[in-house]
Amino acid sequence: MDPNGPSGTPGLPSPGELIAQQRKDAIQAAGQPTGEGGLFAQLTSNPFFTAGFGLAGLGAGLSFAQKGIRHGAALLRRRMLVDVEISIKDDSYPWFLHWMTLYQQSQLNNARSAASRSGFMESLLQRLTPGMRHLSIQTQKIEHSNGAIHTHFALVPGPGRHVLRYKNAFIFVNRMRESKSQDLHTGRPWETITLTTLYSHRHVFEDLFMEAHAYAQKSHEGKTSIYNSWGAEWKLFGQPRRKRPLDSVILDQGVKERIVDDVKDFIASGKWYHDRGIPYRRGYLFYGPPGTGKSSFIQALAGELDYDIAILNLSERGLTDDRLNHLLTIVPNRTLVLLEDVDAAFSNRRMQTDADGYRGANVTFSGLLNALDGVASAEERIIFLTTNHVERLDEALVRPGRVDMTVRLGEVTRYQVGCLWDRFYGDLDTSGTYRQRFLDRLHELGLIEDENGQMPEQAKSTSAAALQGSFQTNYDLCTADQMPRSWKLTTRIPALTIVRNSILQNSTRGRVTQTHDPISLGVTNRTNEGLSLLKRSAAMEGQATLAQPDAHTVHQPESAVKRRPQ
Repeated sequence: MDPNGPSGTPGLPSPGELIAQQRKDAIQAAGQPTGEGGLFAQLTSNPFFTAGFGLAGLGAGLSFAQKGIRHGAALLRRRMLVDVEISIKDDSYPWFLHWMTLYQQSQLNNARSAASRSGFMESLLQRLTPGMRHLSIQTQKIEHSNGAIHTHFALVPGPGRHVLRYKNAFIFVNRMRESKSQDLHTGRPWETITLTTLYSHRHVFEDLFMEAHAYAQKSHEGKTSIYNSWGAEWKLFGQPRRKRPLDSVILDQGVKERIVDDVKDFIASGKWYHDRGIPYRRGYLFYGPPGTGKSSFIQALAGELDYDIAILNLSERGLTDDRLNHLLTIVPNRTLVLLEDVDAAFSNRRMQTDADGYRGANVTFSGLLNALDGVASAEERIIFLTTNHVERLDEALVRPGRVDMTVRLGEVTRYQVGCLWDRFYGDLDTSGTYRQRFLDRLHELGLIEDENGQMPEQAKSTSAAALQGSFQTNYDLCTADQMPRSWKLTTRIPALTIVRNSILQNSTRGRVTQTHDPISLGVTNRTNEGLSLLKRSAAMEGQATLAQPDAHTVHQPESAVKRRPQ
């Protein structure tokens, strides 16, 4: 026994060692498995736990894999595919539908004869290319020059998915229609077309749309489109119409040429305007009695310039200053704006009240002035105003900047009558003898001036429209098919009376009789074929108004902008 060691019974641990030993034993006891095994062993040996844990892990793995595949596919799609979306509001929307219909028809016809013209694989590929399975029908009514209406049906791609092959590139077409979303103005459901192809074939889209635009232009070639305001946008009014020749509208000598030259000069002077900071817009005012060719000349001018026409009615219900300004800002390209009867838009506005208390258009005079040349007014615009009563227009409306050229289209003149006669009867009256007699007789009636430009004392007036209508009514009497061969020559000019003509034809004897024919040149003229043609002029009605001395004048304000000669 060590005398220096601790006192106590030999071999017994100290109290500190006992406490440390007990703590160690407790920790070891807690880690020892109870019963048949430990907690982890029991959980792993439980089939329900292992099955649930396995399913949960499998589900989590699949979920992560699905998200990975989805993101990978989206990334791959962005890298390899390209999409083009066309909305129903875009101009190319109907162009593409029309082109796709014609293209699929041509592909179907080519597939039938491809075996004889190309290889077997090319023929097989064309035959296996799926065609359109979802179709829609479009009905068009086309009015011919004789008044007959022809109905045309076209099958276009309907809502759904389509596949087409264009220049060795497969394009997937998806036309989607949202029935819950509709246009408030037209009531049509919202539609979009999505085109999808490989990114390496993205160049075919430009060629495709250029070809579709060429098809659309070809269908409207030689025609004039008329636009009308529909809500806050311009809509095509009816089908495009055949262009009216400029020489079909007869104005006084030099008037038509001066207007056409001014418009063409303005169109060619865009750079000159921009370089000098001058608003690039032009305004014209045509005024005069009804039937003098104001609207007809504008239509013929649009055909001459290859422009369209946008007609805006200032008295339209619901038209406001903001909407007027907006419409004039979004006028289609290469389009003439026409405001007809501008004097009637503000006359008696207070008296025009509907039964329900609605006053119709809310366009103010100041709103019209600001739309024509205000700060927010559109540029690159040609606008025409017409009126029968120029005295009712405010001077602020016709000042330079709003109206740059004022043209009066008045009563018919000797020059106009001669041109109309040549246009209707020039092929029959080759010598001009009866043209001169017709002009002299009209002068005797006081309707036109003499060769020296002097009007008779008791002058009357008539319009070019009345004269043209009379020529149209009687032109069928001057055709060789209805004229008898035995008609004898006569140079008698019967007395004229200003009444409506009543011409009767006896179909049994082939003779023509008349009652109260105002102007009758009952003559015959032998042609090269030996046929006797009856030369008859048309009837016209005299009007009580006197011809004004300034009847066909063109006025261009001195302060108007002078453009550099081209």
